[in-house]
Amino acid sequence: MNHTESEPLFDAVIYPHRSLGPRGVRNIILGLAGALSLVAIYFTAMGAWPVLPFFGCEILLIWWAFKASARDGRASERVRLTQDELTVARMRPSGREQHHRIAPPHWLRVDLTARPGGANELRLASHGRSLKVGGFLTPEERGELAEELRVAVQRLRRT
Repeated sequence: MNHTESEPLFDAVIYPHRSLGPRGVRNIILGLAGALSLVAIYFTAMGAWPVLPFFGCEILLIWWAFKASARDGRASERVRLTQDELTVARMRPSGREQHHRIAPPHWLRVDLTARPGGANELRLASHGRSLKVGGFLTPEERGELAEELRVAVQRLRRT
């Protein structure tokens, strides 16, 4: 292991925000299943029993949506800046990794572009190529990431 690998100037792993954990998802699905069961009992008592399969389908659809959201939460990006290169490693929800490399990083430009509605876009550019980073972050978090990266790039240029 060389000196530049052991001491990155910047190293961040970015994950999408998930406000509900597995236990919360389970509780919501159980609560919805209980509420839908009460409605199903009411409709069955009124003689409208053919609607029962639709209640089951609703529960399955909600479970599938939460499962898809949890799968998307496994995505991540790792941004690492050393003296020799900038690497961005993207982990897709499927588990597949993509690696992007910008070397040498001395001409790296950190562009934070404002978008309509208060949104923004963070791009890392060098040598005529650019790479979008932090797409699942909030605009404020992208701004903080851009500022930290700018500071790290300035430190790199001074050394």
